[in-house]
Amino acid sequence: MEILAYGVQADEKPLLEAAFAGRHAVRCLEVFLNSDTAPLAAEHEVVSTSVNAVLDASTLRTLAKGGTRMIAQRSTGFNNIDLDVAAELGLTVARVSYYSPYSVAEFAWTLALAVNRRVIRAANRTREFDFRLDGLMGVDVHGLTVGVVGTGKIGECFSRIAHGFGTRLLGWDVAENQVCREQLGMEYTSLERLLAESDLISLHVPLVAETHHLIDETALGRMKKDAILVNSSRGGLVDTQALVETLRAGRLRGVGLDVYEEETGLFFLDKSLEGVADDVLARLMTFPQVLVTSHQAYFTSTAVGQIIDTTVANVDDYLAGRRTGNTLVPQA
Repeated sequence: MEILAYGVQADEKPLLEAAFAGRHAVRCLEVFLNSDTAPLAAEHEVVSTSVNAVLDASTLRTLAKGGTRMIAQRSTGFNNIDLDVAAELGLTVARVSYYSPYSVAEFAWTLALAVNRRVIRAANRTREFDFRLDGLMGVDVHGLTVGVVGTGKIGECFSRIAHGFGTRLLGWDVAENQVCREQLGMEYTSLERLLAESDLISLHVPLVAETHHLIDETALGRMKKDAILVNSSRGGLVDTQALVETLRAGRLRGVGLDVYEEETGLFFLDKSLEGVADDVLARLMTFPQVLVTSHQAYFTSTAVGQIIDTTVANVDDYLAGRRTGNTLVPQA
């Protein structure tokens, strides 16, 4: 059987091909799966997709019409998939429910430290042999109050690093993490209090209806004027227009974003020659205290290897008729 894999990055391709070697052929495409590219999957029983695929009703119906019966998503998030329509069409949908939480947690701290210590500005200056320190002053992380919004596996790893820095930890989640509370000294509190008291806020919750624009105009207004905001989870957690207005008002010491709510069609692609028509993103990136990266927090050899291994296992389980914890929609 040949598996068609969409949205495969150059560094990911050899790992994906090696994982399926001797089992199934895999054809890797750089393009993302959406309604325009879905016809390419005709006569492929199994397709694999990336986090920026658009698996809406139209895309799913095209896949099903072409003979696709199984979709193996190479990510934990699945807010991009219309699961009701997939069930209606009798498609099996699987995801990767776990991969290295350290990859994302460490990168979240990379963003936090980079904006705090103005690393990008400093590096750009020294490349031009400008060695002044004007505008580069940071603050010690030790002693800061760090607010962790979402204390699952990634949030716990982020909190462990924060504890190592010697910070005071505030947490918010629907369920308390015993490790964070008992071993790291985290105090669970309301989101409102966390936002008001934290010097650094990092988001680690999934994007669902209840968390869409969790950080909106009101939430941003509750934050300290010199707070740092980091989002390495899902772009839709932050109302970007409200964030731009907050920055225009001279608030927030720094913002580190690895995700953006309108990133589909932008992230993972080279837009350097054609420019970007997204005025909100363009305005956001003009602020010197803002650092935007292209959804790369998960992108370590460890995490990608685990994602691929789980994807292979998901395909094996589908072919064997097994349903596992990774199965979102079982085939009818």
